[in-house]
Amino acid sequence: MIIYPAIDLKDGRCVRLHKGVMEDETIYNEDPAAQALEFARQGFSWVHIVDLNGAIEGKPVNSQAVRNIISSVDLPVQLGGGIRDLAQIEAWLNEGVSRVILGTVAVKNPELMRQACEHFPDQIILGLDAYGKDIATEGWVEKSGQSTLDLVREYEDCGLAGIIYTDINRDGTGEGLNMDNTIELAQAVGIPVIASGGVGSIDDVRAVAQAKNKGVAGVIIGKALYDNRVDPQEALQVISGEA
Repeated sequence: MIIYPAIDLKDGRCVRLHKGVMEDETIYNEDPAAQALEFARQGFSWVHIVDLNGAIEGKPVNSQAVRNIISSVDLPVQLGGGIRDLAQIEAWLNEGVSRVILGTVAVKNPELMRQACEHFPDQIILGLDAYGKDIATEGWVEKSGQSTLDLVREYEDCGLAGIIYTDINRDGTGEGLNMDNTIELAQAVGIPVIASGGVGSIDDVRAVAQAKNKGVAGVIIGKALYDNRVDPQEALQVISGEA
């Protein structure tokens, strides 16, 4: 089980949004690479990066900030936001990204999604950003009308490295994860599910740890780390079963 500290990039800076609203941002670090170094120092084993501008514009925008992070830390990186074709996926993997997260592509271009999984086995993450169970696309701006479970079942046999389920209504709120939906997804398919959206205390980390045997493979934490509501060392101990 893994904790993925989140670096959300907007205009080259490390920010957190409230419920995915681009105008409702809090800037936490002007230097995303320095933030990644801090996460490495704290003992985390992965870094989770989202290009927020890219997600909205449909193409990578904060590429230099991503490159700076990759070159600054000796940690595997998973990256999402604005990645819309095979060439972009291959380019990022060649630059040192370990796993690419695809969300909008999975909804709007199923053929491309399947090609990505075929060309890059175990390196593609399905990003399920949803209002409850209703998937949103294009940086959470558009509602697709498709359910999370229906979409997951479309790609159940594709060799995905995992699934990230984010409840948008909870993201950045600290109100707690939507563990019911997370566990439902994890138990419905044989693909590891990473919980995301709403971590506000160490109790949320404990809830994830307790769901390990139900197919939940990790958790993404952003604002709760930046606001010191979750202590990194305590969280890592909980996930490892030492606390």
